[in-house]
Amino acid sequence: MPAASQATPLVLALPKGRILKALRPVLARAGLLPDVNCLEGESRQLRFPTTEPGLDVVRVRSFDVATFVAYGGAQIGVCGADVLMEFDYPDIYAPLDLGIGACRVSVARPKNASPRENGAASSQIRVATKYPAITRRHFAARGINAEIVHLNGAMELAPTLDLASVIVDLVDTGSTLRANGLEETEVIAHVTSRLIVNRVALKTRPEAIAALIARFRDALRETAP
Repeated sequence: MPAASQATPLVLALPKGRILKALRPVLARAGLLPDVNCLEGESRQLRFPTTEPGLDVVRVRSFDVATFVAYGGAQIGVCGADVLMEFDYPDIYAPLDLGIGACRVSVARPKNASPRENGAASSQIRVATKYPAITRRHFAARGINAEIVHLNGAMELAPTLDLASVIVDLVDTGSTLRANGLEETEVIAHVTSRLIVNRVALKTRPEAIAALIARFRDALRETAP
């Protein structure tokens, strides 16, 4: 491979928000901390240098990390297992479970709803979600055709405004569900954040990618009991 290609910085895609905050100690132990402006979240800049020469960080929406890595915009990234389940990109390899950002993808329904009202007694149901693929697979396995109302937020409003009978969403404590009169009735999948790698990059820059994976793995070992 030409030397100029090897000199091109690798790009690590990180998600904005709570996962980035939880990831900070792991990055510190791995010696891969990005510029403070990336971690504090105030800067409008999207690409940042790190403490590792030859590695830059891009800070993007959590749902977009997998897309950046799958299409080669970033060679490595961190995203939730929910995103991997939803998009199922064949060009992504997920070598490490980072064990952070634990939550779950769940079905939630209005409290005290009858089977007819929540669609449980029907072969068809309308579901508000930002996870259409996960949702369709889940209900199809139960012989139910899910009509999707695709929302990117405020899912909890959908049943009360008659947009949908139930929702499928990411749940942490469940407090937002309870505050909006909903209850979690079924867990589809438990979710943690994963280190992901572009498969082409793994072949074209194997030593650099392997070294980064090893540093993340060592950082996780430091927290193991």
